[in-house]
Amino acid sequence: MPEAGTETVDDIHPKSPIDRLDRGLPEEDRAKSIDVELVAAVLGMSRAFIARALERPGTRPKQITLEQVLGLLDVDGFQETFIPRSKIPSYLLGSLEDSKQPRSAVLDGPETVAIHRGDARDLLARLAPGSVQCVVTSSPYWGMRVYENTRQVTWADGEQCAYGFEQTPEGFIRHTTEILYLLKPAVAAGGSVWWNLMDTYNTRTPIRGNARERLDEMGSVPESRRGWTDHIACRHSAGHMYLNDAEQSSIPPRVAERASRIGYRLKSYITWRKNSATPEPVQSRGTRQAEYILHLSVGDTPPTFNKDEWTELEPELGGPHPTLESAERVTDVWSLPTSSGKNGHGAEFPLALPGRCIALASSEGDLVLDPFIGSGTSALAAVQLGRRCIGFDISDHYVELAQARVAMQQGLEELTAKEVAALAAQLHLETDDEGTLATAIVTSSDTVAIPVTRRGGASRPRPHELAPAAPPYR
Repeated sequence: MPEAGTETVDDIHPKSPIDRLDRGLPEEDRAKSIDVELVAAVLGMSRAFIARALERPGTRPKQITLEQVLGLLDVDGFQETFIPRSKIPSYLLGSLEDSKQPRSAVLDGPETVAIHRGDARDLLARLAPGSVQCVVTSSPYWGMRVYENTRQVTWADGEQCAYGFEQTPEGFIRHTTEILYLLKPAVAAGGSVWWNLMDTYNTRTPIRGNARERLDEMGSVPESRRGWTDHIACRHSAGHMYLNDAEQSSIPPRVAERASRIGYRLKSYITWRKNSATPEPVQSRGTRQAEYILHLSVGDTPPTFNKDEWTELEPELGGPHPTLESAERVTDVWSLPTSSGKNGHGAEFPLALPGRCIALASSEGDLVLDPFIGSGTSALAAVQLGRRCIGFDISDHYVELAQARVAMQQGLEELTAKEVAALAAQLHLETDDEGTLATAIVTSSDTVAIPVTRRGGASRPRPHELAPAAPPYR
């Protein structure tokens, strides 16, 4: 499990390590029995394939020895999932000790919305098995943003880094797969996981806090132009085992394959066609205008898919785009806008995205999870659709902001001017001359209006009119 470290980030040098499997293990260790479900996830093989590879077709062994695991590592079908080949024996032996540790208390599903501060990997292990009907999230992307409250943690593969600051794209893919593995037991039969991902180019570039910084440096804002060493962190491009400079890393499809190898069913690989392109000064390739959403399910039960409810949604909440999408069928190309702040900055997670996923994959009263909830956009969509929601975030600021936005949407926004001023001070928000909470400063690059009604004021706006604020990684 994660170990909290310093709130710092290191430059990214994608120099692929050279490690080799050590087979010189003591006989006592080689004879130890390992749970085959864990072996299957670590080796990226189904239990049926493992049985065939062990020349035991038609059987379903519950445990196999570490000696047999070493033999499976020589099979052509082996593919790394979230542990590198060289570290699999030590990881499996360590899991025998971990299984003896007491489990933390279960996180009960809330009656409405509950947002918890903490590392997603700790909190996922506390969810009740099969309790979550729908997961929708956008995790950090690899090497693209410096996030607030960045924490270095120790991952299952031994790397110590903040999520999104792995030294190689393979490290990021392993860590994303590790989170998916920890999440899987909590997903209900018939449930869905919607995972938003963006690819990264293996380029030499500063890593900024938000897209506004890039726009200002590309434009005519002289004071925004900084040297290479003036940025908090930078990403280099030399040293990878095969990626050349400026080559696309192919992260989303590689995560999709590993999700399948650890036991998920890949239902769709969805292209999110955004209404604006990524600001980037490119001359030898197309400018990016797409992100990707993996639709995953677990087990043999087909996932819930409420097409009729989706058809009735307003476009702001994820319904069919009036001109770019058909209302007759849900395709694997989604035309959804980005949530825009001032000066052209685009927040990557509009209300319509979680709204569509939640409406399609759940029913009223079901539990929705966002393990990287940020400013709470997924919770807002869940509340509007009559679902319950549980969310995790490592940042105190975003937990507080998400809780405040949900409270406003649930009708708890009728505050006195003094109460509004206190809330504004706590969350770094601005009020107008009358004490109305008028503007939320989410980051230095995002300004969005959030109307609030006080006692005796006008009726509050319709829920979808509450502007969805978003942190830099959404």
